[in-house]
Amino acid sequence: MKSNSKAIVIGSGIAGIAASIRLAVKGYQVLVLEKNSYPGGKLSEITLGKYRFDAGPSLFTMPQFVEELFELASKKTSDFFEYDAHDTCCHYFWEDGTFLKAHSNHQEIENEVEKVFPTNGKLFTKKLKKAAFINEQVGDLFLKNSLHDARNFLNFKTLKALSNSWKLDLQTTYHASNKKDLKDPKLVQLFDRFATYNGSNPYKTPGIMGIIPHFEHNVGTFFPKKGMVSITNSLVQLAESLGVKFQFNTIVEQILVENNTVVGVKTAEKIENSSIVVSNMDVYFTYHKMLPNQKAPKKILRQERSSSAIIFYWGIKSEFPNLDLHNIFFSKDYKTEFKTIFDKKNIFDDPTVYVHISSKCLPNDAPKGAENWFVMINAPSNSGQNWDELIAKARTAIIQKINKILQIDIEQFIEEESILDPRSIEMKTASYQGSLYGTSSNSKFAAFLRHPNFKKGLKNLYFVGGSVHPGGGIPLCLMSAKIADQYIPTVSKS
Repeated sequence: MKSNSKAIVIGSGIAGIAASIRLAVKGYQVLVLEKNSYPGGKLSEITLGKYRFDAGPSLFTMPQFVEELFELASKKTSDFFEYDAHDTCCHYFWEDGTFLKAHSNHQEIENEVEKVFPTNGKLFTKKLKKAAFINEQVGDLFLKNSLHDARNFLNFKTLKALSNSWKLDLQTTYHASNKKDLKDPKLVQLFDRFATYNGSNPYKTPGIMGIIPHFEHNVGTFFPKKGMVSITNSLVQLAESLGVKFQFNTIVEQILVENNTVVGVKTAEKIENSSIVVSNMDVYFTYHKMLPNQKAPKKILRQERSSSAIIFYWGIKSEFPNLDLHNIFFSKDYKTEFKTIFDKKNIFDDPTVYVHISSKCLPNDAPKGAENWFVMINAPSNSGQNWDELIAKARTAIIQKINKILQIDIEQFIEEESILDPRSIEMKTASYQGSLYGTSSNSKFAAFLRHPNFKKGLKNLYFVGGSVHPGGGIPLCLMSAKIADQYIPTVSKS
């Protein structure tokens, strides 16, 4: 293999794995260097006693972006990876006893909304049609192409979208858009929640974020037959079938640069030469730890970070038929919750609680008669808070909310527990300050201010993952690899 066909990927998060597959298809000899002993980054798993938990992302949407990688490699997806559609998006609970089962089927959700709320159910599906319209107008531009390449704006579709910008709610906040379209405060809160899918504040992020519910409610929610971690495992298997090598327990100390061209990396053990380097590490650490002699984009690196999370993994020795795969227990004061997270950098006394129970679909994830609860609240990124104190506060608040809504004493059923917080998120996944999605999207220009998937003036270095365009979450991380791939040359056959 020629020396100019070697490529190195730093980090085996889902975007790094996807990048390695794309590089291999282009003819590169690919080496993935990972500091942990396992692949996947946030998309991994843990075991507590007889309970198995997906450690990180729990919502699976847009499976076509995973399938695309198998198709690109001329492989049959079902030989590596299988998943099912889930007929319920989420169970929503409020403290006054209101409960909404959010069906995937539009007619069923319309009927359910009319039964539960004093409003016309068509407002819900009309909002989903608006989400589909936003996706049709700008989905390709924002999710599939670089916003840092002027050529992507010089086409009819983009110009047409810009002419319809007033329909995209660019000039208002997402909350204001939801309030205008949905009227009912609880439905507004339900849609406001979608801003958290990229770690943002619905009271600040622009209305164009109304695109997000399209992927959950119009395209659908899905669940892998072997758990979320099987996305990682199947893509690693695919990459290895293409000749990609994974080297774990390896820390990259520096990206090597000569004459404004990347030529390889330095690890603690050796120098690895390569013609291409792709960083799946948080862009902040890529500059501050691995590019010491390069000018860092200070304005980009100083941007407000996205929210983080406190997660409790609970082995629950009981079953709850009224809960589903995804469940939300809402705060009574959403606005103050986001103000507390982003402005005060604190945990709200009455947090919104998300509970994911994979054993609803995979019974072997918990013992018979028990459930595995992944319990998460949004939290500020780490800026030196007393996290031990905040974790104790969060645990108390979570238990109080669940007890009040479900009319139980949940603590008596907790027989296993592990905790993940912003400090451990940063340590395990190299996500600066433990933010889950890199920078927040709390301004109308946030998408344009994310770091691009390449660096002008520095040849052969590319960036993928949640801290660069188009952002965090499984589908967007996969898209970041696709965007970077558009700028990486194919290996010459000559």
